[in-house]
Amino acid sequence: MTKTKKNKRSTVIKQSTRQVAQTTRPLRVRRFFSELGPGLITGAADDDPSGISTYSVTGAAFGYAPLWTALFSFPLMSAVQMMCGRLGMVTGRGLAGVLRRNYPRWILWSACALLIVANVFNIGADLGGMAEASKMMTGVNSLIWTPIFAMLITSLLFWTSYRWIVRVFKWLTLVLFAYVITAFLVHPDWKLVFYSTVIPHIEWSSKYLATFVGILGTTISPYLFFWQASQEVEEERKLGRTTVGERKGATTKELQRSRRDVITGMFFSNLVMYFIILTTAATLHAQGHTEIATAQQAAEALRPLAGNGAYLLFTVGLIGTGMLGIPVLAGAAAYAVAEAAAWRGTLEDRPPLSKKFYAVVGAAMLLGLALNYLGIDAVKMLFWSAVLNGVLAPPLIVIVVLLTSSKKIMGPHVNSTILKILGWATAAIMAAAAIAMFVMR
Repeated sequence: MTKTKKNKRSTVIKQSTRQVAQTTRPLRVRRFFSELGPGLITGAADDDPSGISTYSVTGAAFGYAPLWTALFSFPLMSAVQMMCGRLGMVTGRGLAGVLRRNYPRWILWSACALLIVANVFNIGADLGGMAEASKMMTGVNSLIWTPIFAMLITSLLFWTSYRWIVRVFKWLTLVLFAYVITAFLVHPDWKLVFYSTVIPHIEWSSKYLATFVGILGTTISPYLFFWQASQEVEEERKLGRTTVGERKGATTKELQRSRRDVITGMFFSNLVMYFIILTTAATLHAQGHTEIATAQQAAEALRPLAGNGAYLLFTVGLIGTGMLGIPVLAGAAAYAVAEAAAWRGTLEDRPPLSKKFYAVVGAAMLLGLALNYLGIDAVKMLFWSAVLNGVLAPPLIVIVVLLTSSKKIMGPHVNSTILKILGWATAAIMAAAAIAMFVMR
């Protein structure tokens, strides 16, 4: 073969290789995003109005100091959600369904009771937050907006599906990335930001510890445990695996997909958390506004980006996250009760097919709505709902770790050593923080 022919052949091979690489790259990206499901939705629902309020209160009160909690909580929340997802995939049942078959009834219903108490309070807080933001924009009393949002969300859950809600309202949550843009516009002290991100700072005061418990509670929430496992079961049902026998078991490839899904969802959830704290620290805290009591005050953090449109941006973000988060809260409660009582129930059914399931959804929404008429300040209720989640989460995390570490339940897919360590550490840290908070009061 002549030198010219060799060069031509080499050029053709290089061009073919480049074309294959260029074709393969978009396919890999497309495949990656197409495989995202329950984990990503869970991550989006995690940044609900309660989360936004808690992070805003945190940044305003303590500045950059709590930024380290975003890095700290990421592996903890990822591990717990991963265990819940694996439990649903391997057993073919939701968390309450597995509990019903392996633990005494008092443990089952105690776990469900903890979940329902936390979820009802969280629903009330999120409805109140959405209403307060709408009042800020329109001047219409929040007590009028609250039942409007409750009826809207309930109607959508009853007559459409949560998947449809996600398709429509997930775009509103993209407004939260305004916090990322604002963080760069206000020119924070990046050296202090980096230091606060990597060096933990703890203050031994009841206010700081309550904030720390709130941060953990809104990122590692009981309702997300039940939701993650139940949604993995729903994904299996979508594939035509309608019976537990057909769903039971999981391949290594399926578990790897779930792990990528969960880690991606938790990463985006914590990214938003990080920048809300950073932005409110660089704007509100830097200007001496350390106490947030109203939606207007929380919205002021976005003024450097949006000017007079800050209130609109804040309202759209809060409504979007509420429309995603509240159905998850009500749905998680309904899945738990239905599985515990062995009822038929799924958000993919229409109400006539799962009457008891939808009765729980309706009752949770009604109780949450009623909380808003007790005269509790909306911003305080949003913050303290996160704290309540932080207090109630540890015993449920212990149950999740025990279930997913059992060979009888999980077979060869029991927790790895690192998952066990992270699971037990999460329960211990959250319990210790809650106890310390009460001791310091």
